[in-house]
Amino acid sequence: IGVMHRTLHTTQQASAPSLRAAKPYWTGSYPFMSLHLAVTLLRIGVATLFIAHAAVRLLKTGSLAQFGAAMNAYGLPLGVAVVWALTVFELVAGTLMLIGYKAKYLAAGFMTIMIGGIVIIHARLGWFVGEHGSGGSEYSVALMLALLVIAAADSKPSSVTHVA
Repeated sequence: IGVMHRTLHTTQQASAPSLRAAKPYWTGSYPFMSLHLAVTLLRIGVATLFIAHAAVRLLKTGSLAQFGAAMNAYGLPLGVAVVWALTVFELVAGTLMLIGYKAKYLAAGFMTIMIGGIVIIHARLGWFVGEHGSGGSEYSVALMLALLVIAAADSKPSSVTHVA
């Protein structure tokens, strides 16, 4: 048992640096940054996208009412209230994610919104958003993949890989 414990402990010590954020933040080869910095930039960028999405909805006159009416047309009752709830969540959760607070849980909330958007609006419009389509699901799926990476990076290592 002592040999097995020493082997496990030695193996974990040898692999421990790969489980943690690599330092320095800037590396000598492409993409010239550590995985930790890349994921941090992804988290900040995705959070900024959600904040901007909500901010434009607030700043553009009539946007909330128009989106609420669309929600009503899609069969959701209280469309304007739903849109206000989405907007507040995007602003508050986006700001919290921006600073790195509970990103794993906030990512789950954003993914729930993205899935709802796909089901209610985007799926019937096809896959592509841009040149080959009009409002499809591809952008939402890309955001969900980014949110999965953010959530995984915010998770603590399992106890098996984190034994002292």
